[in-house]
Amino acid sequence: MPSHPSSAGTVRVRAATPADGEAVTAVFLASRAAALPYLPRLHSAEETRAWIDGVVLPGSSVWVAELGDPARVVGFAALDGTVLDHLYLRPDVRRRGIGSALLEAVREASPERLSLHVFQRNAEARAFYERHGFTAGVFDDGSRNEENEPDVTYHWTAGRVG
Repeated sequence: MPSHPSSAGTVRVRAATPADGEAVTAVFLASRAAALPYLPRLHSAEETRAWIDGVVLPGSSVWVAELGDPARVVGFAALDGTVLDHLYLRPDVRRRGIGSALLEAVREASPERLSLHVFQRNAEARAFYERHGFTAGVFDDGSRNEENEPDVTYHWTAGRVG
């Protein structure tokens, strides 16, 4: 996969391997703690790592974004069919084009359409997806996620404007 220039330096996006479990878990935990402090912490770091290793990495197409020399994982995206299940960045590298580079990899794998769920209170993520052509669909009361936090489904279709 190609490298992408960003304001953080050159970002390399590549397919994740089982060896990335620890780094992906660290990104997931740090990102959620910084961006979603209102969410309840339902699982320990060890349980989260087991879920990343046992469910996310083997069950989805996962990409990691690396930055620096030596390279360190600063973000990841996970795609299950046409559903973008996860796109997380370390808090210190946000707003530098890294999320866009990960989204580009996801769109290459699902070039016709994508959908995803975002917590309604996550205004920054919602704005990010809207800037990238996603439109809000169904708003939910939170009963479909384990955090019981209201969310919204976003959709993107290739070639659609607006």
